[in-house]
Amino acid sequence: MTAIKPYRRAHAVEYAKTWALSRNPLFSSFDSFGGDCTNFISQCVFAASCVMNETPTFGWYYRAPGDYAPAWTGVPFFYNFLTSNMEEGPFGVEIPIESAEMGDIIQLGRRDGTFYHTLIVTGMRDGVPLICAHDNDALDRPLNSYVYDRARCIHISGVRIVVPVWDCCFDGMLSGTSIFPTPESTAALTCYPPEEESDALPDDGTGMTGMPTASDMPPQSMERPADRLPEDFTLPESDAAADDLPEAER
Repeated sequence: MTAIKPYRRAHAVEYAKTWALSRNPLFSSFDSFGGDCTNFISQCVFAASCVMNETPTFGWYYRAPGDYAPAWTGVPFFYNFLTSNMEEGPFGVEIPIESAEMGDIIQLGRRDGTFYHTLIVTGMRDGVPLICAHDNDALDRPLNSYVYDRARCIHISGVRIVVPVWDCCFDGMLSGTSIFPTPESTAALTCYPPEEESDALPDDGTGMTGMPTASDMPPQSMERPADRLPEDFTLPESDAAADDLPEAER
């Protein structure tokens, strides 16, 4: 299942300003292959989300030179991914330019409806967005200094992430059989990370690997307060003796 986390706009802006006038060696440069603008903006969005969508062809990812999705580098594909993505990764919606926030995306287009340039909003000056971009590299350049026929703005709404199933205790509670999930239900529903990602402490050389976790013990062997009757609870001797004292001496 997926959950939504915030898009970290400050990270997008800081990354954009850091690399607007240079190229990050971690990524291929597309200056000689149709332009680097959308590749750069994808980097900015990734810096603010840290989540890619690795769906073949229709996802949004960069793994290595020659191994990336069309949406990572292509102006229309980038727009289509962000505005239609219902799975893992960032997602957004088209909004008016005047409603743009820092970290949002602007694309410039021609009169015929084709779009050719991708920018990121990194500030505002007198109501005019300031942008960073590659291809005619720009650092906090006013949007109104560009010449274009049309523009569209993509507001990044959030980032979807894959998370474990949250409600794996429900069936046992509903049927009155268990408060805690059984090993079978946790395996079936992937409520928790795989065993190799256990939080157990590393081996200290004695053969002990830290405190046992709930998954190390069968549920029936774990005594819980709910399994004990009231008569199983007795007061410590000192407390019981205190009940025999006159109230003023307690």
